[in-house]
Amino acid sequence: MTQGKQIRLMIVDDHVVVRSGLSAFLLAYDDLRLVGEAGNGEEGVRLCRQIQPDVVLMDLVMPGMDGIAATKAIKDYCPQTQVIALTSFGEDERVQAVLKAGAIGYLLKNVSAQELVAAIRNAAAGKPTLSTEATRAVIRASTGPQTPGVELTEREREVLVLMAKGLNNSQIAEQLVISASTTKFHVSNILTKLGASTRTEAVALAVRNHLVDSP
Repeated sequence: MTQGKQIRLMIVDDHVVVRSGLSAFLLAYDDLRLVGEAGNGEEGVRLCRQIQPDVVLMDLVMPGMDGIAATKAIKDYCPQTQVIALTSFGEDERVQAVLKAGAIGYLLKNVSAQELVAAIRNAAAGKPTLSTEATRAVIRASTGPQTPGVELTEREREVLVLMAKGLNNSQIAEQLVISASTTKFHVSNILTKLGASTRTEAVALAVRNHLVDSP
């Protein structure tokens, strides 16, 4: 895009209120021009092929074709078009998937007007913009998954060993001479750190990763 040329924008979002709000907001900037709106991924891909916008603001969670699939299709059909994911969700999986699909930016919908405009201008210039949450997700993905249990404290490991032996919270508290509430706190931390939903799942993960001996 040459200097001084308007940035041609398209919005893909299944919420009419969001599209209306973004449309009104863009009117305040002379270098931004809205050239198209779509209410779902399929429509977004079809419209993008017709109008070839510079930048697409892409929602991720939509019925039918979601924003990740739509981003990949747009980048396949319109490689010169830049896509910014604009979503309410910051989960690692979504961040990694849409960036892999070809998005140049990832922002949450609580972003400020100034930040959004800067991201649009950056995208048009081929520069990425990531929210703090997205940046952290990228870092976590690049460093790879940690070995399960690496974050456990010494006390949590002691509690985990007793959990694997089948002791309940009261028995663990008595064995370690700690209060029941402290035991419950340790068990909750263990489940969180192991990514487990239940005690049984936590013990199974611990055995599988050699954190404790088989019961």
